[in-house]
Amino acid sequence: MRGVFSDHGRLFSYISPEARVPANHPLRKIRNLVRDVLGELNRSLTRLYASEGRPSIPPEQLLSALLLQVFYGIRSERQLMEQLDYNLLYRWFVGLSPDDPVWNPTVFTKNRDRLQNGEVFAKFMTKLLNHPQVKPLLSDEHFSVDGTLIEAWASQKSFRPKDGSGDDDGGANFHGQKRKNDTHASTTDPDCRLYRKAAGREAKLCYIGHATMENRHGLAVAGMVTLATGTAERRASETMLRAKVNKLGRRITVGEDKAYDTADHGTNLRAINVTPHVAQNDSITATGKCRRSAIDGRTTRHQGYGISQSCRAMTECIFGWGKQHGTMRKTKHRGIARVAADFLLNLIAYNLIRIPKLLAA
Repeated sequence: MRGVFSDHGRLFSYISPEARVPANHPLRKIRNLVRDVLGELNRSLTRLYASEGRPSIPPEQLLSALLLQVFYGIRSERQLMEQLDYNLLYRWFVGLSPDDPVWNPTVFTKNRDRLQNGEVFAKFMTKLLNHPQVKPLLSDEHFSVDGTLIEAWASQKSFRPKDGSGDDDGGANFHGQKRKNDTHASTTDPDCRLYRKAAGREAKLCYIGHATMENRHGLAVAGMVTLATGTAERRASETMLRAKVNKLGRRITVGEDKAYDTADHGTNLRAINVTPHVAQNDSITATGKCRRSAIDGRTTRHQGYGISQSCRAMTECIFGWGKQHGTMRKTKHRGIARVAADFLLNLIAYNLIRIPKLLAA
């Protein structure tokens, strides 16, 4: 028998969003974990708001919506608000009822800046890693550090001389010109830098994101964003590892790739009680000479060195997920502070994706 077609459907629905989400949906476990962490952050979130005035967007819903944006790679906050308006799954995760109105994108952005200025993302990551179910998954001795380029939200045409010369064509024709970060800057995002990843590759306006990963299950435990310079990766590694050693109060090991194989970096790591398991860079230079690695047999002879080199490849999974599924490949923000907040949000989202699977194993 043919069913009756009704173009508009029923006016009222008596099924809640909770009943519409499948019991085995992966967001269920993530939502419970997020709610636990947000409950512990209640006091910190309260300090960010005045005791009087018009109520703002609840920070719990704001942070949940930002995580959804990373989970599903939603391009902009305007598009996020559009999908929150009709997507019941998103409304359920954020905590909106089917009848609640969505927020204005501009108001949402201003409230996001409040969380960024209050370092809520860093506090959220700390609370997540200290969660009773998550803490046993982490290693407190062996870590890996790596960096990745984050393409800036600025075009090559915006990279113009700082003295104002050469603006007749609006920066459209820059071929044949010598452009350096010392003499040029982007008019769109002054914080980004022109950087070449390797010889023979094109130079891009970008930042460098750095992540520290624990080696037991490959979860990100720290992250930061710096200007794109030749020494940024090594200096960021020393900064993050120094904080980790001060917190743990013990010697740790770190696996790193060939870009970190310099004498001063190895010396600095040993000075802060870190054993550098750095890949040896003994390749042939352009002039035909063989590079001399700062890592010798005193380090490479140990079995732990090979294990660290094997584990450090997992950091590429963090960056790969963030660039393919998250919002890490090309940032939609301008300024190093906003880019750093978005990078940390991607690390949090990656951990939230991985943790339920590790707990179920």
